[in-house]
Amino acid sequence: MGGCAADGDLPAAQAGRRPGRAAGRGAGGGAHGVSALDDLVAVMARLRAPGGCPWDAEQTHASLVPFLIEEAHELAEAIEAGDADDAHLREELGDVLLQVVFHADIARAEGRFDLDDVARGLAEKLRRRHPHVFADVAVTGVDDVVANWDALKRAEKPERGSALDGIPAGLPALARAEKVLRRAERAGLTTSDATGPATEEALGAELLALVRGAAARELDAERALRAATRELEASLRAEEAGRA
Repeated sequence: MGGCAADGDLPAAQAGRRPGRAAGRGAGGGAHGVSALDDLVAVMARLRAPGGCPWDAEQTHASLVPFLIEEAHELAEAIEAGDADDAHLREELGDVLLQVVFHADIARAEGRFDLDDVARGLAEKLRRRHPHVFADVAVTGVDDVVANWDALKRAEKPERGSALDGIPAGLPALARAEKVLRRAERAGLTTSDATGPATEEALGAELLALVRGAAARELDAERALRAATRELEASLRAEEAGRA
């Protein structure tokens, strides 16, 4: 990703840190004795401040989307490679963290929210969605945990009238198809009987063969799966409406 480095620190308020907040979010220190995460927040604020990096300063939430997607894919690749190189994994995690810090600093500069607000909201959501840990709700296993999560999520987002609402349209076709099918199954909606290969290796070979066949016939496998998923989703939504 583009960008440039700059020296120096900003005062706490300019760096997105609340005055008087104690330093030391976690292990490892940054510059001048502040925590590493506070140091990162200050570095990003300095990069985007007047006299900092012009590339960083002109970025917007929208302009950073391609980099967020790219960094997420690179992190996934590092994880799936099973590489024991901790430095590589740490670097890729840092690149994803950069995207979060970058977006938070853009919002901070606009007076909307900052990284603390993001972290606070996430911590509150995790506590709320795990009542079996932070409250007195009893569970007997993972199925209960998932059911509680789904129920709490529905209660928090009443505007979502369907179990299929909220699935990003921009997901890759295969990932979106899996998401639709899993949501439908959890909601008790009707999907065709599951048949197919018993192992990921066999499944991968079968998927590759389908893509190879599509390419040989000049068919777009991604578009075809998107269309089939849309048809399935329409059918599932009609089933939901019939239950109402």
